[in-house]
Parts: sequence; structure tokens; C-alpha cells
Amino acid sequence: MKRFGVVLLCLFLLAGCSAQGSASGSAKKQSKQTEISVAAASDLTKSFQQISKQFEKKTGIKVKLVFAASGELEQQIENGAPYDVFAAANADYVNQLANKNMLVPGTKTVYAYGKIGIAAKQGSHLSIHSLKDLTRPEVKKIAIANPETAPYGLAAKQALQKAGIWDKVKPKLVYAKNIADTLTYVKSGNTEAGIVSLSLAQGEKLDVANISSSLYNPLKQMAAVVKSSKKQAAAKKFVQYLAGKEAQNTMKKNGYAVSAGQ
Repeated sequence: MKRFGVVLLCLFLLAGCSAQGSASGSAKKQSKQTEISVAAASDLTKSFQQISKQFEKKTGIKVKLVFAASGELEQQIENGAPYDVFAAANADYVNQLANKNMLVPGTKTVYAYGKIGIAAKQGSHLSIHSLKDLTRPEVKKIAIANPETAPYGLAAKQALQKAGIWDKVKPKLVYAKNIADTLTYVKSGNTEAGIVSLSLAQGEKLDVANISSSLYNPLKQMAAVVKSSKKQAAAKKFVQYLAGKEAQNTMKKNGYAVSAGQ
């Protein structure tokens, strides 16, 4: 009986050591999990939150997302910000960094084409169906993103100019820092209307009218790996994933086109 008790004690101690070793190994594995930092245009907030979760589930690589206007992010990268991937709302910003040898060659990837529309709060009774409706006197303020740094703001300006109403609505314009802030202005009622990205407007309590893509230059959205990244292998996997079927389907569900002319 005494001998049996000693055997049980040994088994208990071994089990404890095994559990401790397993927990230690699990913690060690968790501490080694790779995390990449992705600098992404503000219009990507909803879609990239979904895509980053899909990517982590598939690869085990965590994604830290930082959203801002593409022009701001481009400047940050030029000034040494420690991002691993740059996903812009306009290929021009990516090409500018590539020309300065600040991106990994061969990683530039077009992952979507953005679309814009006119948004107003539901129940506002403004009945805005076209750009010309923005010239009506009851529309006192119109939000657009800053055309100098935000590609969606530039697209809004181009659309207003091609529609021949830029000079008429210019006094009404309220410039937001980025396209996400533009949407906030409309949702909060600080402006009667705004020109927003269709992707961000999805699922919001807004009345949205599409703007013909013929009125603005294609919003060709491009991503690439930042050359100063210390996690280039993981960053490349993320950029490649963006061009894959799963991510492309997510982009389409969030209001983007995945090829020109769609």
C-alpha cells in the first residue's frame, strides 16, 4: 500500500511537470508570434479589420492596423515611421515612395478600386440624388476629405469640377482630415451632405447616391512592403494575401471593385 502511494505521488509530480512544460511552451510560442504593422488609408477601416482577422487565422501572423489619409502615411514613412506595409487609396503615393527607393522591389500590388457617393443622414428629407442637388440652398455644408492628402477628397473635387458645380459649392465645403472623418461629419449632422467612400458608408444609417466613375480618376488602391521593415517575409505574405481570392471577395462585399471599369 505504501509502495502504491509512492507511485501515485511520482505520477502526480510528472503530470505537474508536464503541464508546466506545456504551459511554458505555449507561452514561449505565443511570445514568438509575428506581428506586422500596416499603414492603411482611412477608407479601408471596415474591410481591413475583416481581412486582418482572416489573415491571422490563416497564417498566425498578427496585424496592427494604423489608419490615416494616404498622403499623411506616405509622409510618415518618408520620415522613418516603422511600418511594414503601406496600403494607399491611390497608387501615386506608393509610386512616390518606390521612386525614392523606400519600398521592396516587386511588392507593389493593386488590391482594389475605390468608389465614391453622396451621403446624407436618413430622414433628413433632402432627397439628394445627384451632384447638382448639392447646389440647392437647403444644403448649407458639404463634407469632403482634404484633396491635398486624401485620394477620396481629390476624387470628390474632380467629380464636382466635371459636373460643373465646383465654384457653386466651394463656399459650402467643409474639409475633413480623411475620408473616415468625412463620414463622421455627415453622421453627426455637422454637414447636410458629404462625398464619401461607398465602402465606409455601407451599413450606416445614411441615404447614399452613387457618383459615376466617369467623373473622377480611377481610385486605384495599391499596397507594398516598406523597405525598412524588419519583418519583410511576413509583410510580403500580407500583400500577397490582399490579391488572393478570399481578400478580394471581402473587398467586393465592402463596396470596392477589384478590377478597373467595374
